[in-house]
Amino acid sequence: MPQYLYLVRHGEQQDAEYGLPDGPLSPRGKRQAHLIAERLGGVPFTGAWHSPLQRAAETAAIIADRLPSLTPEPSPLLFDCVPSGRAPEMPSSYAPFFNAVSEEEIEAGRAQMEDAAAEFLHPHRGPRHDLLITHNFVIGWFVREVLGAPDWRWISINQANCGLTVLQQKPGRPWSLVTHNDLGHLPVELRTGLPDPLLF
Repeated sequence: MPQYLYLVRHGEQQDAEYGLPDGPLSPRGKRQAHLIAERLGGVPFTGAWHSPLQRAAETAAIIADRLPSLTPEPSPLLFDCVPSGRAPEMPSSYAPFFNAVSEEEIEAGRAQMEDAAAEFLHPHRGPRHDLLITHNFVIGWFVREVLGAPDWRWISINQANCGLTVLQQKPGRPWSLVTHNDLGHLPVELRTGLPDPLLF
């Protein structure tokens, strides 16, 4: 039987545009979280984990309130991080991002995501439906990992707030990407968090 990994980016953070490293959900972020909770209502989840940061923990709490059989657990493997640094083949337009990131932060992020992939992408016996509520870069890294793309490509894979990405592994086969950044549950005015607005 296949196993599934459902990846959800947290809802919009209050005052995120002012550069705050963490904080509560905005009113719009809470609405986003309620809508992704409704979207996930029919999934027979076997486990759920969330980043310990406040915006992800609040998103997880809203989802758990809608799905009372679900008890999300905090995991340090899902913290926001920068999982790799510059690469020779990386387009120069991404270079300025790394000017504010230290080598220590990159090494810590790389180690974290290696452990996260080992923890959440290892095969199980029997069907599983696991939910991870985390951050844009973390989801980008999981998608890159499953697609076998170069390390730096995580920075080009973006998710909206409370967008839904689903990964699947069938026995004897590699992981595959079922859907990425599905926003069908969010009206256009609630589609936030992308570098460019998504108008459809």
